[in-house]
Amino acid sequence: MTDQQEKQQALRFFRQLVRVRIFEERVSELFVQGGTAGSMLHLSIGEEAGAVGVMGAMREGDGFTTHHRGHGIFLARGADPKKMMAEIAGKSTGYCRGKGGSMHIADRGLGHLGANAIVGGGISHVVGAGLTYQMKHHGNAAVAFFGDGAMQQGVLYESMNLSALWKLPVMFVCVNNEYGMGTRLDHASASLEFEKRAETFGLLAAEVDGIDVFEVYNQSKNLLEDVRKGNPAFLKVNSYRFHGHARMDKSPYRDQQEEEEGRKKDAIAFLRDRIVKSGWYQETECDAIVEEVKQEMDEALNHARNAADPGADEMYEDVFDPQTTKPFPVDSRIRESLHLPQA
Repeated sequence: MTDQQEKQQALRFFRQLVRVRIFEERVSELFVQGGTAGSMLHLSIGEEAGAVGVMGAMREGDGFTTHHRGHGIFLARGADPKKMMAEIAGKSTGYCRGKGGSMHIADRGLGHLGANAIVGGGISHVVGAGLTYQMKHHGNAAVAFFGDGAMQQGVLYESMNLSALWKLPVMFVCVNNEYGMGTRLDHASASLEFEKRAETFGLLAAEVDGIDVFEVYNQSKNLLEDVRKGNPAFLKVNSYRFHGHARMDKSPYRDQQEEEEGRKKDAIAFLRDRIVKSGWYQETECDAIVEEVKQEMDEALNHARNAADPGADEMYEDVFDPQTTKPFPVDSRIRESLHLPQA
């Protein structure tokens, strides 16, 4: 990469990192105001470089799965923030017409094979996707994103074993934010060298510092080149979860000093400092990008607030086969049995 290319890439990365951060901040606002569907919301603030760096190395046609903290990953892939915000709000203009909410967004058009609220639940899906790519000679790769909590799940090791055995174009990305809910990583795992676990299955493996989006991008790009040749890989991206497990979690299991130190691992501040010190762009140009993104995400937030709720007639669409007779709602059955008028 030439200096000019690096300069342009730095600006693209900076904008993407800021978009993920501010989107999450606006989602948080929506949740506090009672505007989200469901009772849980998990933010990825502090993990932006993992999303942007890996997605920057992926190609069109690649597939991926995410976990319950996957907003930033999907946005970094190119998702429309208005449709994302609407989905999180449970509105009919969302990606899944309001049925997926925060933890079950999917869009096959962008290769998103689905988010999953079960810890490690989406990991095995990329094995199937990778097998499809291999058999159809697409040259594509499938990437599973998950947190450090999933490192204790058996499905991960089954999936890594099959991927290595069948030489599938699959990459496993562990976004290590140091906590599984309220349990610190070193209290849950005797060994923190996750990449060595992957190597025992025959996978290529690497560990990167999630404060540096370029480091994440370069390592992901190198691994994916081998993945496409049938050499599955594992990448551990170290970061720090700035907030609690879910939006209402005030993280009483962490002291203030730890949080202050942890939040210094800020990929946006790190890249901005590099951009300015390298003389690539001025502080004012970075500020302008931040203001542009704030306006974009404010528009997404307003769109979600004003979008229509799904109608009752849409309840079973995309859930059952179109040829299947729609289920009779419980409320309607009760009304019928009591000889009451239908709502």
